[in-house]
Amino acid sequence: MKLTTSEALVKYLIAQKIQLDNKVVSFFPFSFAIFGHGNALGLGDALERNRKAIPTLRGQNEQGMALAAVAFSKAQLRKQCAVVTTSIGPGATNVVTAAAVAMANRLPMLILSGDTFQSRRPDPVLQQVEHFDSPITTVNDSFRAVTKYWDRVNRPEQLLNTLPNMIQTLLDPADCGPVFLALPQDVQVETFDFPEEFFKEVIHQIRRPRPDLNSISKAVEIIKSAKKPLIIAGGGARYSQAHSELSEFANKFGVAVVETVAGKSTLLASDPAWCGPVGVTGCDPANKLAEEADLIISVGCRLQDFTTGSWTLFKNPAHKLISINTARFDATKRSAVAIIGDAKECLMELGSLLGSYKAEPAWSQKRVSTRDEVLRNIKTRTSEKLDLPSYAQVVKLINEAALNDDYVLTAAGGLPGELNNNWLTKSRDSFDCEYGYSCMGYEIAGAWGAALAYESSGRAGKVISMVGDGSYLMLNSEILSAVNNGNSIIYILCDNKGFAVIQRLQTSNGSKSFRTMFNDSDLDKPANVDFVAHAKSMGANAKKVTLETLKEEFTSAKNYAGVSVLVIDTHPSKWTEGGAFWEVGVSGSSTEPEIQSAHARQVEGKAKRRL
Repeated sequence: MKLTTSEALVKYLIAQKIQLDNKVVSFFPFSFAIFGHGNALGLGDALERNRKAIPTLRGQNEQGMALAAVAFSKAQLRKQCAVVTTSIGPGATNVVTAAAVAMANRLPMLILSGDTFQSRRPDPVLQQVEHFDSPITTVNDSFRAVTKYWDRVNRPEQLLNTLPNMIQTLLDPADCGPVFLALPQDVQVETFDFPEEFFKEVIHQIRRPRPDLNSISKAVEIIKSAKKPLIIAGGGARYSQAHSELSEFANKFGVAVVETVAGKSTLLASDPAWCGPVGVTGCDPANKLAEEADLIISVGCRLQDFTTGSWTLFKNPAHKLISINTARFDATKRSAVAIIGDAKECLMELGSLLGSYKAEPAWSQKRVSTRDEVLRNIKTRTSEKLDLPSYAQVVKLINEAALNDDYVLTAAGGLPGELNNNWLTKSRDSFDCEYGYSCMGYEIAGAWGAALAYESSGRAGKVISMVGDGSYLMLNSEILSAVNNGNSIIYILCDNKGFAVIQRLQTSNGSKSFRTMFNDSDLDKPANVDFVAHAKSMGANAKKVTLETLKEEFTSAKNYAGVSVLVIDTHPSKWTEGGAFWEVGVSGSSTEPEIQSAHARQVEGKAKRRL
């Protein structure tokens, strides 16, 4: 079968299927594209001729549409993957940030970028960055640091090797992440006689690796000796769809469960085992459990500093760590007793071997008082009378007004901590806080990707994105993409006049507020953004609201078929405190008393670190 490289690539993508909700669907259901020099002709032509089999959606910014692709795969629990294609040069490098988001969060995305000519005959071409010492190097090599699999296709027949490697990387539960293929412009249109069987339909299944029996036996011994076991549920528990197994395990053996931002919505807030979010963006009651626990069972966690309090949170000197993860790299962190395997399979295996084991009765009972304290704290902090509403008050109101099937999304700034603490999960897998890379602008573009996931799979519910004014200003153009694609999203834009959470970071560590708030300007009257007018200019239904009118306008937006943006002024310095230590770089040689005190607190905090 004689095909160009581009034609063969698209044909192969179309042939890849997966079982999803008892139906066989495309693993690559669509592509995002901004066409330009390097991808408009070869690959663009192949996509246009297959626009029904693999529809192509046009983004406004390469980073934005790639972030939408990341959020799409997250909403689909890594069971489908979007394609992102760009031109060479700035079109390609605009995607590096989004690739890092996918890499940090272990999420699949296929990036196809144009490249310079393999022949080098026309060099230097438009948008080529020349490397005097390495003519083979192009800007596409920058993706090597932020992808799980990288290749430059220099001959059409190389697809026979690289495409199977590509698909296995995207499907691998342990090594899942973004894939990048550089496509030189001349190679895109070169032909080769491909074997027909290469394009046969393949229905993939994501593997569920079973744990090693020796690891399980060792973990069982440790658990049986524990009196105060604590489970930390991470994103891997969700991707494994181990919701029921986690709940059954925790409640059968009296184990408390706390969540990371990636693991939130593994358990419902009504589950007896649920004890709130843990870590820096967590809450005091959950962190107290982590401090006291004599056994930490990490289920599908990366154990980043915001979860572990920079490894100072687990204060019990006798505590042990068991880590369940498909990825060896994650499972073996901090000398953990590693159980390398699928979370669902591992929990079932452990549960079958623990017999009549129970956690200490007083510890199991503590789950009730901890949950009560979490709920009581939410009520207290959201009942405060303020001149402007806090993030917590806005989050609680939207949480109460949202339906069980709705999906909430956020990313950078102060909102991750506020949603992690104050949003009570009503349904499984209904929460996306991108805090692996904490990428500004994910709130806008990611909501578009999540809406595509919900609408393409026929799920009920609406995507609700909570975004700060700072993130909105960084990357908002995919609002237009969502409007023009007919998607339905509600954006709650919290305007606190700047990067207020970074001002908090500055001032809480002895520094002065510096260039974080928008009124910190050398002008007497710096410009204020009219967010309502701006959103309307991109076709959104936008309104300015107050805390008193927010519920009514939110209900109205729920009934609107398109994109709505509700703008609300919020307090710049009222935050939900988590109570965990976080290591940051504070000068030890400053002459400022406030910075000296902050440095002393850092030294004191780091002294409590284990390992």
